[in-house]
Amino acid sequence: MIEASAPGKRPAVSAVTLAARKGTGERTALVTAYDAAYARLAEEAGVDAILVGDSLGMVVQGQSSTLPVTLDEMVYHTRMVTRGAPRSHVVADMPFLSYQASVEDGMRAAGRLLKEGGAAAVKVEGGTTVAPLIARLVAAGIPVMGHVGMTPQSMHLFGGFKVQGRTAPQRAHVLEDARAVSAAGAYATVIESVPRDLGAEITRAVTALTIGIGAGPDCDGQVLVMHDLLGLDPSWKPRFARRYAELGTAARDAFAAFTADVKSGAFPADRESFE
Repeated sequence: MIEASAPGKRPAVSAVTLAARKGTGERTALVTAYDAAYARLAEEAGVDAILVGDSLGMVVQGQSSTLPVTLDEMVYHTRMVTRGAPRSHVVADMPFLSYQASVEDGMRAAGRLLKEGGAAAVKVEGGTTVAPLIARLVAAGIPVMGHVGMTPQSMHLFGGFKVQGRTAPQRAHVLEDARAVSAAGAYATVIESVPRDLGAEITRAVTALTIGIGAGPDCDGQVLVMHDLLGLDPSWKPRFARRYAELGTAARDAFAAFTADVKSGAFPADRESFE
């Protein structure tokens, strides 16, 4: 199922086109982005969707978790991403406590991310507890991506960022959450940090497209935080991530070379100066 596109440009991707991939074997690739420059590069590279993650609290703001991120900050970063990647399917994270207190809070928060941020969909963490919100959002015309397993906004409840689903009770809970999110109308669900066989079981059990991050190769698609994928932090390499570049090292070397050239007088040269 392909939406109309302008001549010479790749077809637009939407929640509808992504959901239609379920059961076809076509894999879906998502990356996070937080500004226009990287969003533009992701769109030009042909990624299927861009997630404006509340992970920005850690990789952009330097926080120790995602919890301090505010709704205003998510709107701000989503707006930058949609400017940089106007043809991409952009999903915006609903930050901590923007939706947990009431369905009405969640409706207003999601509305802002679409109206002010320009997102095409929102992502919420949780399962059975957020299913009523998902159903309301979908009924209001807002596509929803779920998020089950290790949900970072619940890291204090888990005792840290720990793999979920290794015990029988945890496994049953994660599976129940995934089923609830799918039944409520989510077109896709992120499954984070669970054993690979559980990721495969959830993928078979739900109608929503499954997007894994540390959930094994049998999910319908995969997502990575761009800082992990690009190696922007040379000291950090989570087990579930694969580095496709070492941009952190390259950037550090470039900063060092610039500093050395300034101190030696080599920069600026004649070609970088005006008459």
